[in-house]
Amino acid sequence: MNQLDFANRHAVITGGATGLGYGIAARLISSGGTVTLWDRDEAAARKAAETLGGGVSSVQVDVADHASVVRALAETLTHTKKIDALVNSAGITGPNTKVWDYPVEAWRQVMDVNLTGVFICCREVAAHMRASPAGYGRIVNIASVAGKDGNPNASAYSASKAGVIALTKSLGKELADTGIRVNCVTPAAVKTAIFDQMTPEHIAFMLSKIPMGRFGTVEEIAAMVGWLCTEDCSFSTGATFDLSGGRSTY
Repeated sequence: MNQLDFANRHAVITGGATGLGYGIAARLISSGGTVTLWDRDEAAARKAAETLGGGVSSVQVDVADHASVVRALAETLTHTKKIDALVNSAGITGPNTKVWDYPVEAWRQVMDVNLTGVFICCREVAAHMRASPAGYGRIVNIASVAGKDGNPNASAYSASKAGVIALTKSLGKELADTGIRVNCVTPAAVKTAIFDQMTPEHIAFMLSKIPMGRFGTVEEIAAMVGWLCTEDCSFSTGATFDLSGGRSTY
């Protein structure tokens, strides 16, 4: 494992109790930083924090609810004086079905969590970063290759992740004259608990599209996200970093 420099930095990671969020937290801790896990599942977040060890705290939050995010930010700042990085990893897949059969409420739920949740967290944490004396920060949004290509039978998920890519580009440009960098990553499928929300047919479809013939690993995604959280990522902002095994190379 290459050593990243995140010493004396603190990150907030949404969806940090499991999956990609947990793996990213572990990578940043191994790089010398501390983290706060934001997750809807309070018990799971607390357990994850205990497992990860010192320098880790957890806060219960519903990223789709503005008031909940405001409370979570205030609580986080009671035990750390600054937030140097925000990683928006919380997300859901929604049903695997055709657009004409897609439940409207399920569409709204996916958009609320995957896109509006990212917007709310960016809104609140970016304001904190801008107001800090250093005017420094790193924001990394977890998008998806589905946001580039559009996966059939996953219209809400694909649309929400396309929105995350566009939001990243907009916010990156808005903050380009500050010390805050905003980027996103677009992984192909990574085998985590989120697979439990998908049909076997959809999982097979995603694998068939990857030229490397395998799914990505949590550690591979965490390595890229970890670098994007460091000072070494200084001239990239509003950018989309591909992690798709050769599927989407644009």
